[in-house]
Amino acid sequence: MNSNHPLLQLRDVRVHFPITKGLLLRRVIGEVRAVDGVDLNVLRGQSVGLVGESGSGKTTLGRAVVGLARPTSGTIVFDGEDVWSLGRDERKRLRRRVQMVFQDPYASLDPRMTVGKSIAEPLEIHRLGSPAERASKVAELLEIVGLHPSHTDRYPHELSGGQRQRVGVARALSLDPDFVVADEPVSALDVSIQAQIVNLLQELQRELGLTSILIAHDLAVVRHVSDAIAVMYLGRIVEWSMAADLYREPLHPYTVALLSAVPIPDPAVEAKRERIVLRGDIPSPAAPPSGCPFHTRCWLRDKLGNPEACASDLPLLRSVRSGHLVACHFAEELIA
Repeated sequence: MNSNHPLLQLRDVRVHFPITKGLLLRRVIGEVRAVDGVDLNVLRGQSVGLVGESGSGKTTLGRAVVGLARPTSGTIVFDGEDVWSLGRDERKRLRRRVQMVFQDPYASLDPRMTVGKSIAEPLEIHRLGSPAERASKVAELLEIVGLHPSHTDRYPHELSGGQRQRVGVARALSLDPDFVVADEPVSALDVSIQAQIVNLLQELQRELGLTSILIAHDLAVVRHVSDAIAVMYLGRIVEWSMAADLYREPLHPYTVALLSAVPIPDPAVEAKRERIVLRGDIPSPAAPPSGCPFHTRCWLRDKLGNPEACASDLPLLRSVRSGHLVACHFAEELIA
């Protein structure tokens, strides 16, 4: 299903937000480096999991991809077109092909609009179909996401969290997009509902041939949905690999720590497994550390005796194995 040509290409994408002081002059005194130099290729038909802690820049990167956050620098190329070099009308046309499923379905749905109107709204904005055709499309989409046609006349507050997220998925699919960004689509839901939404996304990916980025802070969420995984830390991608390779042998100490937090449904194996607990919180993107962004919390650096390179030299993504890219000076130390 995948083509050799990427549908989406990101080149050195940076999204920085100014920090200002003063009510009138609004003097710029710094910047928040939410995304700080990301290179990424997503092949047509591929599903990429974008994983990292809160504050790593995942959501900002996703919003830049769909056109909701303008990059400070770098290029975002979708199907051969530089997104941010296009005019307003051309970007509106392109937006039909790129849609987003938001994290909080209750906040992203207008409480004054029924489910049917929320799903039909993108069709009305882009002037697609007659009222009867839109109603038929809404009914079809509700069925696709596992809801009953009777939900058409309900309001968001009358639905459960899982049902609201299904409406969000239906709305994202209403324009028949080629590319979907799902921003932590299950983090606001009960654990019992999360598996249903993940399974739904997996089915839609397979049946509709979508290209997608699934943003999550939990590697367990994206394990069975994504073809490839990009691990993000403090605005940068620190590891990229096909999903099977990453789960079998992670080669960045941050990824190793994230995977150690994923429970294994075997008490005997779980009891023997070493849990890596990272010290402190992720640093502020307004004042990132020098050298490797992860060095202030890195357990591997401690184990190696605090090499100077970690604090002084920024590691770039490099190929450690075929198709497995890692931004770590000492990734080879993790190879079994």
